[in-house]
Amino acid sequence: MKKEEIGFVRVASAIPVVEIANPKVNADRIIALIEQAARENVKIVCFPELCLTGYTCADLFYQRTLIEETKRELCRVNEAACKNGLYALVGAPYYRDGKLYNAAFVAGSGDQFLHTEVDKQYLPSNNEFYEKRWFTPGFGEKRRIFEVDGVKFGIEICEDLWMPASPSDELCLAGAEIIFNLSASDELIGKEAYRRQLVKQKSATNVCAYIYTGSGFGESSTDLVFSGTAIIAENGSMLATSERFSFKEQLTIADIDVQRLQADRLRNSAFIIGNQNPNKKNDFEITTLSDLGENRIYCTPSDVTRTFAPHPFVPPEEEMQTRCNEIFSIQVGGLATRLFHTGIKKAVIGISGGLDSTLALLVMVKTFDKLGLPRENIVGITMPGFGTTGRTHSNSLNMMKSLGVSIKEVDIKPACLQHLKDIDHDLSVLDVSYENTQARERTQILMDYANKIGGLVVGTGDLSELVLGWATYNGDHMSMYAVNTSIPKTLVRYLVKYAALYEMDEAAKETLLDVCDTPVSPELLPADDKGEIAQKTEDLVGPYELHDFFIYYTLRFGFSPTKIFFMAHKAFEGKYDDATILKWMRTFYWRFFAQQFKRSCMPDGPKVGSVNLSPRGDWRMPSDASSKIWIEEVEQLTEMAKDRNWIAEKS
Repeated sequence: MKKEEIGFVRVASAIPVVEIANPKVNADRIIALIEQAARENVKIVCFPELCLTGYTCADLFYQRTLIEETKRELCRVNEAACKNGLYALVGAPYYRDGKLYNAAFVAGSGDQFLHTEVDKQYLPSNNEFYEKRWFTPGFGEKRRIFEVDGVKFGIEICEDLWMPASPSDELCLAGAEIIFNLSASDELIGKEAYRRQLVKQKSATNVCAYIYTGSGFGESSTDLVFSGTAIIAENGSMLATSERFSFKEQLTIADIDVQRLQADRLRNSAFIIGNQNPNKKNDFEITTLSDLGENRIYCTPSDVTRTFAPHPFVPPEEEMQTRCNEIFSIQVGGLATRLFHTGIKKAVIGISGGLDSTLALLVMVKTFDKLGLPRENIVGITMPGFGTTGRTHSNSLNMMKSLGVSIKEVDIKPACLQHLKDIDHDLSVLDVSYENTQARERTQILMDYANKIGGLVVGTGDLSELVLGWATYNGDHMSMYAVNTSIPKTLVRYLVKYAALYEMDEAAKETLLDVCDTPVSPELLPADDKGEIAQKTEDLVGPYELHDFFIYYTLRFGFSPTKIFFMAHKAFEGKYDDATILKWMRTFYWRFFAQQFKRSCMPDGPKVGSVNLSPRGDWRMPSDASSKIWIEEVEQLTEMAKDRNWIAEKS
C-alpha cells in the first residue's frame, strides 16, 4: 500500500517558551520541538509569529545585532529540520533590500530555505499594536504556494486571518489545501471564542485545513498577555486545540485528510485550481520544495491516529433533537409541497412493521398535521404474505392505531398463489419469482387503491436499499413520492428511535422501539419453525452499518477501496475482522454497479443529506458501467489482509 493511497498528512502546531531578544535560546527550544515532532512522525510543524526573537521585542527590532543573530539561528533551525526529515514554518524578522519584514520561512527545504520567505501583508497599527513602526507590509512580493508530493500549502501571518479578504482565501482558490497561520494574538475577554469560530469558519469556506499557532509563555507581559493558542481545523471541523495559558512548551498534532479536501473541491466550481480566473491576475508562485526522501509527506497507514465514526450518517447524541427535527422538516416539506401542488388530500402507504415504512408513516403524519388535514386521510395498508410474522403484523397494526390513521388489511397470499399458478411456477421453488410476485402484488394494491380514493402512494425505500438495489423493480422500487430516498438505513433507525423516545405516548413508544429491534427483512420467504423471521436481509447482503460506511465514503468523497478499507478497519476494530469487511465491500461494489438501472428511474423524493442518488439531482451514472477495477482492488486487499500485520508491513 502506497502512503498516498490513504492521503493523510500529519501536521503540528508548536508553541515554544520564548526568551525575548535571545534568538539562540529560542532556536534551541524550537529545535527541541522539531525533534519531538519528528519522533511523532509529523511532516509539517508550524511555530508562532516572530518566534525566533519574540513578538514583543518592540524597538529592539531596529538593532542590527538582533537581526543578524536571528538570521544565523534561522539557518541552524533549517539544518535541524532537514536532519529530522520535516518542514518547520518559523517566524522571524527579516532584513531585505533596506526594509524589515515580519516573515515566515519553511525550514527543512535545504539550500532554497532563504527563498521560501512569506511576508506578513496586513500590519496592525492600532490600539496595542504598532507593527508599521518596524515592518514593511508584504504586498509587493509575489505570493507563494508551496508544493511537496502533490500537497499544496500556503502561509499567512496573524492579522492576515482577521481581514475581510484574507490571503488564505486567494491561496485556497489558487490550489492551497492546507493553510498555516503563524500568530502572536494577545488575549482579551471573549477573543478566544471568536478566534476559534474564525478559524473553523475559514477552514469551512475555503474547504481547507487551517493550522493556527499563537505565541505563548515568555512573551513580554508589560502590557499584554499571550495564551499559547493552537487550533487545527479541517473543513469546518475542529480536530485539535492546545491548553491555553500553559507555562510549558506544547505540540498539538492532527492528521489532515488531504484527499477528503480534494474530493470536496472537485465538486465545488468556485475552486479554479491554478488561479486561472481570466478576470484576475495570476500572481501566485508555486514553490516546489525538496522532498523528504523516503519518508515523504504522507502518513503511513500504521501512523495515522485519526479515528473514524462507524456511523458517519448518524449525528452525535448531543445533537439528536436538533438534527432529527431538521431531517423530519425536510422530509415533511417535500411531501407537503407535493400534496399542495397536486391538490391531493389523501395518501396511501404500505405498512410492513419494519423500519422504513415506520419512518415514512411518521413523516406522513407530521405532514398531514402541518397541512391541517385529518390523519384519517392517511390509509395504511398492511399486506401479510408468505413470510409475514406475528411480530411485524402486530407492530404494523398497533402503530397505525396509535397514530390515528385509517387501517386496511389485504391478505396477498391468494392473489400471489393465483399469479404463480398463472405463470406456471412451482410453489416449492422459493426463488426470485416467488419473492418478487409478493412485492409487485403489494405495489399494485397500493397504486390501485390510491387511484380509487384519489390519493398519493408514498414510497418507503431508503438510500441504502437504493445503493444495493435491494428493492423489486416495479415493485417496492416504485411509488408516487418517496420520502426516504436520501435516508440511509442507519439513520432510519436513529430517526425512528428519536420519535419513539421524544414524540410518542407509552404505547406507541413501545411499538416503535420494538420496530427498531426487529431484524431487517422483506419477509418474502416463509417464517422459521418458531414463527420468527427467517429471511434476514443483513445475512444476505451484509450489515447495513458497513454498507452505509462504504456508501458515505464512496459517494461523498470518491475514496478508493484501499482507503475506505483502512478507515473501516479502524472504525469497526473489535466488531468485524478484515475478512468480513472485505467480503461485504466486494458485495457493495458489485451490487452498486449492477443495480444502477433501478436508480435511473427512481421516483421523486427530497434530498436530505450530502449523499443523494436522484438521477435528476446529484448522481449520474450509466447503467452498464463496469465495476471491475474496484472489485480487483478489493481482491488485492483481501490477499494482503491474510497477513494480520499487513497495514504496518505493506506501507
